[in-house]
Amino acid sequence: MFKCKAAWNKLAPLARASSTLCRQAGKRAVFRHERTPQFVQPAHMSSGPSGGGGENTLYFVLVGATCLAGGAYAYSTLVGDRERYQQRITEIESRSSKPAAEPSTPAKTQLETAAQAVSEPTEEPVSEAVVEPSIAEPVQEEAPAPEPAAELVTEAPAPEAVPEPPVAEPCLAEPVVEEVTPEAPVLEAAPELVVASEAPAPETPASEAPAPEEPAPEEPAPEAAASQEPDSGAPTPEAPAPEAPVPEVSAPEAALEESAPEIVPEPPVAEHLVAEEPVTEALVTEAVSAASEPASAAASPAVEPTHAPYLLIGGGTASFAAARSIRARDPGARVLIVTEEDDLPYMRPPLSKELWFSDDPTVTETLCFKQWNGKERSIYFQPPSFYVSPTELESVENGGVAVLTGRKVMHMDVRGNKVKLSDGTEISYDKCLIATGGIPRNLQVIERAGDEVMKRTTLFRKIEDFKALEKVSRELKSITIIGGGFLGSELACALGRRSADLGLEVVQMFPEKGNMGKVLPEYLSNWTTDKVKKEGVKVLTEAVVKNVTYKEGKVEIKLKDGRVVKTDHVVAAVGLEPSVELAKSAGLEIDSDFGGFRVNAELQARSNIWVAGDAACFYDIKLGRRRVEHHDHAVVSGRLAGENMTGARKPYWHQSMFWSDLGPDVGYEAIGIVDSSLPTVGVFAKATAKDTPKAATEQSGTGIRSESETEAVAGSVAVGKAAPTPPPQQKEDYGKGVIFYLRDKVVVGIVLWNVFNRMPIARKIIKDGEEHADLNEVAKLFNIHEE
Repeated sequence: MFKCKAAWNKLAPLARASSTLCRQAGKRAVFRHERTPQFVQPAHMSSGPSGGGGENTLYFVLVGATCLAGGAYAYSTLVGDRERYQQRITEIESRSSKPAAEPSTPAKTQLETAAQAVSEPTEEPVSEAVVEPSIAEPVQEEAPAPEPAAELVTEAPAPEAVPEPPVAEPCLAEPVVEEVTPEAPVLEAAPELVVASEAPAPETPASEAPAPEEPAPEEPAPEAAASQEPDSGAPTPEAPAPEAPVPEVSAPEAALEESAPEIVPEPPVAEHLVAEEPVTEALVTEAVSAASEPASAAASPAVEPTHAPYLLIGGGTASFAAARSIRARDPGARVLIVTEEDDLPYMRPPLSKELWFSDDPTVTETLCFKQWNGKERSIYFQPPSFYVSPTELESVENGGVAVLTGRKVMHMDVRGNKVKLSDGTEISYDKCLIATGGIPRNLQVIERAGDEVMKRTTLFRKIEDFKALEKVSRELKSITIIGGGFLGSELACALGRRSADLGLEVVQMFPEKGNMGKVLPEYLSNWTTDKVKKEGVKVLTEAVVKNVTYKEGKVEIKLKDGRVVKTDHVVAAVGLEPSVELAKSAGLEIDSDFGGFRVNAELQARSNIWVAGDAACFYDIKLGRRRVEHHDHAVVSGRLAGENMTGARKPYWHQSMFWSDLGPDVGYEAIGIVDSSLPTVGVFAKATAKDTPKAATEQSGTGIRSESETEAVAGSVAVGKAAPTPPPQQKEDYGKGVIFYLRDKVVVGIVLWNVFNRMPIARKIIKDGEEHADLNEVAKLFNIHEE
């Protein structure tokens, strides 16, 4: 304000002088009879000669400075008032919340009112009573700490006596509860106390007794337990300090239900006693009810997490790969996997391969198998000790991976970032991965055949399906497998090897001309079919199922060409349907051509939602939009999704591979688009003892061959540095070789037939996307002519 006044004192004379000059000039012009008065220019407010303007500049500067100073002062005043107002409001609210946090009931008010009526002090000791300290309000300075009361019960020396009001009757040692605060214990005649305490307390509904707001009122529980008889069985812990109460849940409940509080002689204590308020049965009942409520709350099971920073829907290979990737980039991450199955994450390939060749009769229980190299391994990725309990996920120090089994996500709220489980639980998330995999497809003729046929049909996918089919293979006499793809051919070979020992008839039927006819060229498919037949399997090619019925204890399958097959059990291995049930509630896009959730090259469906595994229809930067249903793709896509969930923003450029073994002697690996409808070029050589899946496993150390090659990187493809081509081999001797799949004269897919650990080279050829004039020279890069 002083600055404003000084500025006004400076500007006022200038303004008055300027206005005076203007008036004088106007009068002169009028008296001279001039038509237009000659006024000074409006912008010139100076008393000096015309054209100077120095005072005008000073005038505007001072006025502007005054305005700015006034605005700054007003702003600072308003800000300061607002801060003082908020501080005052916060102080008032804190004062009002403190009494609200302390239990206050009509019974307590009566006791406090009665306590104030006593004014005459006395040093007479209190007899036949145990006085307990109050935990709701602090003890006054002239009173000793509440610990000596508990020490007296255990025959410890009493504290120094303090003047007390006259006590004429004994005092009841009440348990500390929410409704009745033992700050002012009530006096009553001894006979009445015995009757009130021995009478059974009626059960009070939970609605009548208000729930305790915090477990702090349970602090004097050890003191109440100490006042019992020795045969009550309740422990007698030391009395805790009021500043750090240690609640004992069972002590007050046992003290009130098992026996009445024992009357113990006490030395004088500094507490205000009331002899006018009687202890009624209702007060004892409320005390028992309030004391029992914390005990039931403590015995309740642990609460499952309601929020997960990283939520992974599905418990398969893709989810586990994503969890490991997230933890690798964010060591403190808390990852929750929700799976419909009752098992921890496991690998599926051994269910149709190695487990069937195990000699262990308890393989269905242990789920351990011997790889072709003889090493034993479990199908589970990690033991249970690797995971964190779901109830501890939110509190564990360094985070971890928790698996919630037996739950299915039924609804997904993308806007609210939460999901609803099959049991009604809702879990919110920050980032979510959908890795729901797929559902085995069934034939419509089987679904329409009725319950008897469905009971005798297996859709092979999970651990339970393996256990059920393994049991069926030992109990029944015939099994028919419908499907000639990877799964159907693997199961046919696995069961065919058991057929001789178990007396089991194994039949495989499919509409193609040979096994894996949709993948392999016709000549190689026919050769594979002969290998399957040698395993003891009866193969029916070009078999289209027309009707399925159940007659005379057998499943009767009629084909369109008139053939009839009677069997005890049916295995439908006719493909996989991506599980996209969440698309409707989540509003996610489904690809109309390939199925599955449509995602971009980063496997992202929304800003905080990713999809991986069999359910993802992704954009391949080399081969276009695709959807792949293989183990290696689940590993690679899950790992990439986990990295992108932690901010990597990497595109999916990796060409995933897949492999299939028809026993320990025949196997192949493939990459890219392998479709028998495309033009193919095959280069073969004579196989040796090293060219088998068993030898490949011994060299790599694992039967899951994708684990040994997904991280490998091939160098530049240089044609002409391979071994020389040997003389031509005998006709139809497909021991080992390379099959190239072409589209517009460019290699888009490669199958390595009994050629192992060469996948990085094949991946490099597809990635380059170049046109090769002579594929025989390219085949030399795989060293198929080595002995």
